[in-house]
Amino acid sequence: MFHFLRQSISGAQILFVAFGALVLVPLLTGLNPAMALLGAGVGTLMFQLVTGRKVPIFLGSSFAFIGPIIFSVQTWGLAATQFGLFAAGFTYFVIAAIVRWRGMALINRLLPPVVIGPVIMVIGLSVAVAASGMAMGQGGGKQLVPYGVSLTLAAISLATTIIVSVFAGGMLRLVPILSGVVVGYIAAIFLGVVDFSGIANAPWFALPHFTSPEVNWYAALFMLPVAIAPCIEHIGGVMAVGKVSGQDYTASPGLHRTLTGDGMGVCFAGLIGGPPITTYAEVTGALMITRNFNPVIMTWAAGLAIVLAFFGKFNAVLASIPMPVMGGIMVLLFGTIASIGLKTLIDAKVDLMAPRNLVIVSVVLTCGIGGLMLQIQNFNLAGVGLVSLLAIILNLVLPADRHHDGIVEGQDI
Repeated sequence: MFHFLRQSISGAQILFVAFGALVLVPLLTGLNPAMALLGAGVGTLMFQLVTGRKVPIFLGSSFAFIGPIIFSVQTWGLAATQFGLFAAGFTYFVIAAIVRWRGMALINRLLPPVVIGPVIMVIGLSVAVAASGMAMGQGGGKQLVPYGVSLTLAAISLATTIIVSVFAGGMLRLVPILSGVVVGYIAAIFLGVVDFSGIANAPWFALPHFTSPEVNWYAALFMLPVAIAPCIEHIGGVMAVGKVSGQDYTASPGLHRTLTGDGMGVCFAGLIGGPPITTYAEVTGALMITRNFNPVIMTWAAGLAIVLAFFGKFNAVLASIPMPVMGGIMVLLFGTIASIGLKTLIDAKVDLMAPRNLVIVSVVLTCGIGGLMLQIQNFNLAGVGLVSLLAIILNLVLPADRHHDGIVEGQDI
């Protein structure tokens, strides 16, 4: 009995660590937080089924899809976006098949750091305007929360998140987003901008509202390449967990199985109206501190997430969080995503004095942040999907540079 109690507490701790980021994505994109919890819980269980419950990984909402979801909902609607997110899971299956067929060699050729780095930067920076707008209490071209109050709340939530991430120790250091939301929410209560009517009217237990997906191939083609970056993130996450636990999960159960399991979770989450799921670095950090590498604790975390999805009052509390509180955290979050892309270039020592590298990075950043859109009759391709394809094509087409220290051979200075 004590053994099960200890495992359940460990599972609850894992969910607590992942919780802030897990529910942040639906709150920012307008998706249902209950579906994010249900998608994460069921998706993690599907991942464990495919991998034989060998890998201590919990799958939660992916930040990479925030900007694309916002764009897709505005362009094609929620039901079509769900179909697009479902289709994104097939990118995982394709990359899993390539890994099983050719190992990582072909993946590294198609998606080297000079491709992945700027694409990740676009994922963060393309929605920077939305972050600033929410921090100022603005949405849909209207001032939804008074400007002064909004900036105050955004500053409080941002400052809390920064302080916890930089100065806190132990388990607290792993929940900076959750800390920022809690402190910002408390401040919002004192400033009188929290509407409690939704919480009072919500039932204690309620079936999450399901929206049926609508087949839309434009949304699907838009979302498919978006999944490339989280696929690479998944591979890095599996390797990171392996280093922490001292196991080689790329060999057993194998990257092709972990990718397949993650892809199945992405498909399920998309069908029910939740955000796609991915591995969480916060969970890996928690494993480093607790030294508990038993995958069973992830089963407990997944089960608790599923239970919370049916807790009506809890989801009403999430829906009552004021926009500026989330906006303050977004300011840091989206910048952090862009910084990860920059770190990818730095760690790989990508030479930006090399013309081909400079061309790839420059085109991706300008087209991605500038909002370039490719329109062919009724087909639209923009954002992360467009620049991912651009980066891959440029990397394959442009010849290797014949230079040294940025100077092309035979060129006079």
